[in-house]
Amino acid sequence: MNIMQMKYVLEVAIAPSIREASTRLFISQPALSSSIRELEEELGIIIFDRSNKGISLTDEGREFVTYAQRVVGQYEILENRYLSKDHDREIFSVSTQHYNFAIKAFTAVIKKNKPGKYRFSVHETKTKEVLEDVRKLKSEVGIISFSGANENLIKKLFKDYQLEFTPLMKRETYAYVWKDHKFAGRKEISLDELKDYPCVSFNQSSEGNFYLTEEALSDHEYDKMIISDDRATTMEIIAELGGYSIGTGILSWEDAILQGLVSIKLKEEDPLIIGYITAKGSVRSHYGKAYVEELLKYKEL
Repeated sequence: MNIMQMKYVLEVAIAPSIREASTRLFISQPALSSSIRELEEELGIIIFDRSNKGISLTDEGREFVTYAQRVVGQYEILENRYLSKDHDREIFSVSTQHYNFAIKAFTAVIKKNKPGKYRFSVHETKTKEVLEDVRKLKSEVGIISFSGANENLIKKLFKDYQLEFTPLMKRETYAYVWKDHKFAGRKEISLDELKDYPCVSFNQSSEGNFYLTEEALSDHEYDKMIISDDRATTMEIIAELGGYSIGTGILSWEDAILQGLVSIKLKEEDPLIIGYITAKGSVRSHYGKAYVEELLKYKEL
């Protein structure tokens, strides 16, 4: 078994067909199939079921993929650290849902530590990607949240992905509307009062999996719903259509995109628990430790 065979399996597992996987990998289809069969024979398991309809992972294959993702992720970290031309640079990466305090903590680490040559990454992304990034060790730390609506699923994923979660804060549920909205001056409002306006939700996956959302009340039946995957687009839709979105009430006025919004406490309650995740058993770098120290300054729970 070698690292290329594991990479082959991971690509085939997510590709629509083995032909597409071979194209992405720049290898012939027969050579790809042969390499995977050799791996199966060596391991004594069947990774993929093959049929006229295509190929799919077996139960043993899914388990293998779980381990292979971590091994390949660690190998790529080693490549970047020791084999790339930037091997003498400091490396650190964070993945986060859309929370301004996570970015503030990231920049605080750089300001305080003043590294010389470095290549740091901050991935502001979707729930599933935050989980995957930390699982694969692409990022040392991930910022994530869950509400009562999706708590059981998220906690199951923490267990399946071997992630440790540390809660930082609990936030109540608010509606965001544009500053000139007829309800902008309200202190409290219900979803029933907002039913004539579109709810604009941040898209969490290509499948539109609402149970991986970072928003509260994800199981509510909205009559009017618009899905957006860009914050600036979301703000424009809210402004133009008199729409609203669901959030924590935390608005950073240093963020120009958010300056036109006002928050209104929702009568419906579905508090968000926000915290950070790390991979179980992982060794935290100097910058990973420094980042967690900054995050803990926001800890309220």
